[in-house]
Amino acid sequence: MTLNKRYTRYFADLALWLLATPIAFYLRLDNEFSQHLRGLQWLIVIGFPLKVFVIWWAGFHRRSWQKVGMRDLMVVIRAIAAVTLILTITAITIQKEGILIPRSAPIIEGMFTILALSGMRMFSRLLSERHRRRKNQENSSRVLVIGAGDAGTLIAREMLRHPEACLIPVGFLDDDVTKKRDQFLGLRVLGKVDDFVRVCADHQIDEVLIAMPSVRGDVVRHIIKLAKTTDVKHRIMPGLYDLLSGKVSISQIRPVDVEDLLRRDPVRLNNDEIKHYIADEIVMVTGAGGSIGSEIVRQIAQFDPKRIVLVGRGENSVYNISQEMLERFPDLAMVNLIADVRDQARVQNIIETHRPSAIFHAAAHKHVPLMEQNPSEAIKNNVLGTRNLTRAALDVGVRRFVNISTDKAVDPSNFMGASKRAAEMVVESAALRAAAGQVFVSVRFGNVLGSRGSVIPLFKRQILAGGPLTITHRDMLRYFMTIPEAAQLVLQAGAFGDNGLLYVLDMGEPVRIMDLAEDLISLSGLSPHDDIEIQETGIRPGEKLTEELFNKEESASRTKHSKIFVAEKEKLNIETFDQRLEKLFEAAARSDDNQIADLLKAIIPTFSHASFVGNGSKTQSRIVENR
Repeated sequence: MTLNKRYTRYFADLALWLLATPIAFYLRLDNEFSQHLRGLQWLIVIGFPLKVFVIWWAGFHRRSWQKVGMRDLMVVIRAIAAVTLILTITAITIQKEGILIPRSAPIIEGMFTILALSGMRMFSRLLSERHRRRKNQENSSRVLVIGAGDAGTLIAREMLRHPEACLIPVGFLDDDVTKKRDQFLGLRVLGKVDDFVRVCADHQIDEVLIAMPSVRGDVVRHIIKLAKTTDVKHRIMPGLYDLLSGKVSISQIRPVDVEDLLRRDPVRLNNDEIKHYIADEIVMVTGAGGSIGSEIVRQIAQFDPKRIVLVGRGENSVYNISQEMLERFPDLAMVNLIADVRDQARVQNIIETHRPSAIFHAAAHKHVPLMEQNPSEAIKNNVLGTRNLTRAALDVGVRRFVNISTDKAVDPSNFMGASKRAAEMVVESAALRAAAGQVFVSVRFGNVLGSRGSVIPLFKRQILAGGPLTITHRDMLRYFMTIPEAAQLVLQAGAFGDNGLLYVLDMGEPVRIMDLAEDLISLSGLSPHDDIEIQETGIRPGEKLTEELFNKEESASRTKHSKIFVAEKEKLNIETFDQRLEKLFEAAARSDDNQIADLLKAIIPTFSHASFVGNGSKTQSRIVENR
């Protein structure tokens, strides 16, 4: 804003405000106006220096008229109201000196000034926007806003205020029946989402903006599908709170809620059943700093445990979750322990010292490509670590032990999956040795959306980088669940109280990785294969095209919860299993990959590693970029 413009605005405001005084007198007195000229002179003389100072002090002239908003108008209104109050008090005081000033004159003056100064600014803004709109009319797109809530009205207002963006809002679509035919910012609600095709045709829509940050993913997918069928461009606007909190980057990609990608309703379990065995009890979580372990800690904290024992190998991750818990639950008693579950003496000491009533075992190596190159580490951490924990839990009399497993343990084709299946068998072995009142169970679920090292964070980074998204195979199918779902299932399994069972979550139909990638791109407001390319890198060693939830020798039976099944299986031969397990640990200690493969095949008949040929086979694998 130039200096000349500021002076012009300053003197325009001052002139209007000074002119308001005689106008107020005339409106108030009409035929008696001439009898109060002395009072008018006094009010002008007193008000002049006050108005000169207030306009300068409040900075009326430094605020743009073409972009005036409510905050600017409120500054004007408050300043005028303050001067009006002073002049009103002055008018009442001067009356005693014989000078006649109607008491209502300053009030009328203030009201007129507010209308005049505000109107001048609004008129200037309207003229500016109209000029810019006409200037950009030829190249502008006609925009339909989906959602007439806070986000929708905000983006429509910004389009009206900034015609240079070449976006002309035409109206809204909203499923809220109370908004039917309502108008927001002069724009009508033209119908519901199901009226999309008709409205786009009737109003010649060029682009649609989806301004419903809290709506379910299936609704967004439906809108995007309709937009594609009508050849209308679409974009998804970020949530207001995401913008304000800085969660949204400059790329303006909407942070996609992982529940959007499930293609089913999230599973909600019965928290009431969980509380009875956690409230006022000592609970231990291994792998407490990991994605699943930390979420289990968060959920346990809600049930008022006596104390939570956090056990993890990574000091930074354990520190992070403990600090989060201190902030959210300042009265929660916690013990933070850095320990490796492979260290039997350390594990025994921790459990004997703290004597937890429940242990949730989330510590594990889980990356398939890495474990293909390091099978001995998979055995030591996933199998030996689980054996160390179950032995100590049996000795101390821990009432509930819940082991976290994976669908990769089903008919495993890689070392990570085989090690987790062996860990399930270790827990089953402990269940057969358990005393009355002790419960040892495993919980098996699919891929966890958003967990550390999972595909979603990788896809998001690739989208932010402009692509391409890399997938292993377009026809690969996987079961998916969210981190909170996984944690709730684990806690729910502990609540059942049935010893030796293997629980499996009903996760709906498996999802194609290609569909997941396309959904994530679309829900980020971009077009798959156009804006973001998707490339296939090939199946990695040990991977299967399709994951299952039950082994070939298992059958499913329902529990009292419709979304949780039990995997029925043959009873484990403890003696044979123990002998083979000891040999497996010896082979892992020697890093003998050939012997490890042979022994896993003996322990798990359905193990079919891609490079397993038979006794003495050479196991080869390589690290492939984690795509």
